[in-house]
Amino acid sequence: MVARRIILGMQDIKQFIKEKAHSLGFFYCGFSEATFLEEEARHLESWLTKNFQGKMSYMEKHFDKRLDPRLLVDNAKTVISLLLNYSPQKKQHTDEQTPKISTYAYGEDYHSVIKDKLNELLTLIKLHFGDINGRAFVDSAPVMDKAWAKKSGLGWIGKNSNLIHPKEGSFFFIAELIVDIEITPDGPIKDYCGTCTRCIDACPTDAIVEPYVVRGDKCISYLTIELKDEIIPNEFKGKMDNWAFGCDICQDVCPWNRFSKPHNEPRFKASEKMLNLTNLEWEQLNEEMFQELFKKSAVKRTKFNGLKRNIRFIKTQ
Repeated sequence: MVARRIILGMQDIKQFIKEKAHSLGFFYCGFSEATFLEEEARHLESWLTKNFQGKMSYMEKHFDKRLDPRLLVDNAKTVISLLLNYSPQKKQHTDEQTPKISTYAYGEDYHSVIKDKLNELLTLIKLHFGDINGRAFVDSAPVMDKAWAKKSGLGWIGKNSNLIHPKEGSFFFIAELIVDIEITPDGPIKDYCGTCTRCIDACPTDAIVEPYVVRGDKCISYLTIELKDEIIPNEFKGKMDNWAFGCDICQDVCPWNRFSKPHNEPRFKASEKMLNLTNLEWEQLNEEMFQELFKKSAVKRTKFNGLKRNIRFIKTQ
């Protein structure tokens, strides 16, 4: 197997991985050297020092592991970054009062969907190239996915801190395989945000405190998902724009998302029942209905009581 790797060469390995990734539904795949993220280390330290993480205490843990993939996978050589589209085919039918959920949570929880695909891809790589050591990551371990995707040329980090692809916008998930084989890295691409400030101007809670810096504890996604307090701070009354789970505002206003195309992943398809919930049905949501609608959804992260808290808060604005 080792000899086969040498005969095939790095370009053959890259092409094989890209083809298999595409066959599994990932629409882009890039490669970067597994090394310490020096620039990101400075930014992360500054962000944490300012307490922009709010009550996300997990962000303060495993600082070194977040910045060095070699501490996550023995003898790691390459980070393979992958993008999976979730731009919806249909959106919620909403009015000025209907609670909204972020489009990434319309279908089945992305953690399970992507983990299945990553494990299959890693299995295919091992079957073809031999005893490779590697791990799959999808937003469930201390991995700076946007930084690695940027390094591998899959986009640039926008002023809203999201990765933006010049042909696809930003409605996609990012995942990684960290492996112990050397693969020629891809280089980063240019930042095309230019002078645009639409995301900054549109954020109702002023969470984007400066270009490329998001204050986590003011972000609607944080307030509706990560914040576990019984109540949301009163300072955000009238500023939630009816978001009950997550928020898409800074992506919806981004000019680059005019290039987003509907996904074709069956497991991300939203139920018509959820899409057509009326304002009254959201207000009268009970635990049985919650379990039925969001059985496999990322919305379950808030639990029933958390979602009801969010709905109550936006209804009393």
